Amino acid sequence: MMQSNRPSGAMTRLPILAAAGGLALVVSAACSSPEPDGPAFVHEIAGPVLPWSHERFDARVAGDGPVRFALFADLTGDERPGIFEVAVGQLNLLRPEFIVNVGDLIEGDSDQADVLAVQWDSFDARAAGARAPVFYAGGNHDLTGEVLRDVWAERYGPTYYWFRYRDVLFLVLDTEDNSPERMAEIEAARTEAVEIFQTEGPEAFAATEYATMPERSAGTIGAEQSAYFVDAIARNSDVRWTFVLTHKPAWRREGEEHFAAIEAALAERPYTVFSGHVQAYGHEERNGRDYIQLATTGGLQFPDLGRSADHLTWVTVDDDGVEIATLLMEGILDRTGRIPAGGDTLCFEAARCGEGS
Repeated sequence: MMQSNRPSGAMTRLPILAAAGGLALVVSAACSSPEPDGPAFVHEIAGPVLPWSHERFDARVAGDGPVRFALFADLTGDERPGIFEVAVGQLNLLRPEFIVNVGDLIEGDSDQADVLAVQWDSFDARAAGARAPVFYAGGNHDLTGEVLRDVWAERYGPTYYWFRYRDVLFLVLDTEDNSPERMAEIEAARTEAVEIFQTEGPEAFAATEYATMPERSAGTIGAEQSAYFVDAIARNSDVRWTFVLTHKPAWRREGEEHFAAIEAALAERPYTVFSGHVQAYGHEERNGRDYIQLATTGGLQFPDLGRSADHLTWVTVDDDGVEIATLLMEGILDRTGRIPAGGDTLCFEAARCGEGS
């Protein structure tokens, strides 16, 4: 049976304190936002499972220093071997305090829980190689269908959630938030379309029912999810920046009102939106804010849709605002001048390697 998406439980605060011999994590319950005078990780997921890899933050300075985190992009569409492993090696060189993403972490091309478990085991094992915590976001490959959603719930808990790191708020959305009936229709159409793509190619795929569904391109944000985030925004009114992590660009769906409610709640504060799904890089200014569409970190590339290259994104939040750097993976070298994890033998941008999409 499909499990509830909504996080539950008391807010948890994890101050990160400098201690002799390393970092000491102190856990205490709290009912309000944390004091803005030191590093702190706040969430309200009761567990026992959580949608991140661990909570050993690499916070080098307790106080008012910049917050530095990294993002990676889509892995899916016949994931290209070795790319994500290289990304993990590069992230370990860069030393972000934590790592987030915009979904599509596994292929999700099965309705068998044991097959999906193998795919998630593979991703988890590779993500565990990162020194910093990796926060999970779900995409259509991860969450389209009852079995996929049940497996996610059993392993990671809620499909959408918020967390706060120091004085920065993160909203992790679920853009596959459809009714069970509509989800079944989408899943059936998607299964048929994927088979057509694999046997007949992209032109035949483009003519399928699934390819023309509005949920396929822009996703769905439900009313309950929207209200959850509007409430989280109100309860964290003292943050200096908010980041919205969403797989599909929900704002592009005609007549969409639930993502619009989240935007309205953020209207008087600075925020940035990161999305994925299209697997080509893009940027637009909306409501005077940056809406950034990430490309790939091992996923199938579509150079006809824009710059489609494997990359990481580095974000710095300080008193001057936010700086965002897009780092092409082919240019992140270790001290020997080589790409980590055997990356010198790999292609990171199919259009430039002559491989096509």
